[in-house]
Amino acid sequence: MAYPRETRERLDADAQVIIARYPLARSALLPLLHLVQSEDGYVSPDGVEFAAEVLGLATAEVSAVATFYSQFKRKPNGTYTVGVCTNTLCAILGGDAIFASLADHLGIGHDETTEDGMITLERVECNAGCDYAPVVMANWEFLDNQTPESARQLVDELRSGKDVTPSRGAAKVCTFKEISRVLAGFPDGRADEGVGAGEPSLRGLHVAREQGWTQPAVPAPSTNGTGTGKPSATSATGTPAAPAATPAATSEAASSGKSAGTGKPSTGASKRTAAGRTDAKREG
Repeated sequence: MAYPRETRERLDADAQVIIARYPLARSALLPLLHLVQSEDGYVSPDGVEFAAEVLGLATAEVSAVATFYSQFKRKPNGTYTVGVCTNTLCAILGGDAIFASLADHLGIGHDETTEDGMITLERVECNAGCDYAPVVMANWEFLDNQTPESARQLVDELRSGKDVTPSRGAAKVCTFKEISRVLAGFPDGRADEGVGAGEPSLRGLHVAREQGWTQPAVPAPSTNGTGTGKPSATSATGTPAAPAATPAATSEAASSGKSAGTGKPSTGASKRTAAGRTDAKREG
């Protein structure tokens, strides 16, 4: 079933904005899939056909990409995706316990959605917040230093419709559809809200400033591969100039009648040799 006309017109307009950002239309596929998710809550069959049509691709090509990336869902997703990091550091500090607690509390497992359609639960390999472990993310907003108890409270508040404030980032957790539109490239005006880098991330910077640590000077890059940083001499034609002749080479060249470093007779040596032969004839 195709999109209703009004929906299709709106998606077409958004798609053209996205496609115009790329030199090749097919390069817009990833943001277009996020756009589809912002409409349907997942990459639906209609969404696959839409992306294929506007980009001139086969539906098989679109499906291949949609099934490769875990952020693209091929079945209806919850209003909120709650991802629990169970990678090494978070797992050691309680990530596995948090996931087990949420799975029991919600009655679902990995990549499953609650019956009310509010929460999709995921195991995540890394939430890129190791200095705040264990970390849970709700639609890719950070909830730092979590416990099984705080994580259960988080999902209960999301299911009840309460606004949840992330530890860092936007002032509140947006819905899956809302954040999918942002990922498609349409800003929601929240980029400057909330805390950016928290204290654990900045601690090393503060210590460096307190101790007066500075970065060592970086030597200028070599331009000729010799490590001296000085350009090599070139001839007027742009080719490397012959190396300067040493005194020994000059002396040898003078006696042999060859210019130093070239193996060819020098003009001056030729004249001197010719003059010597002439003088010898005169003397004879």
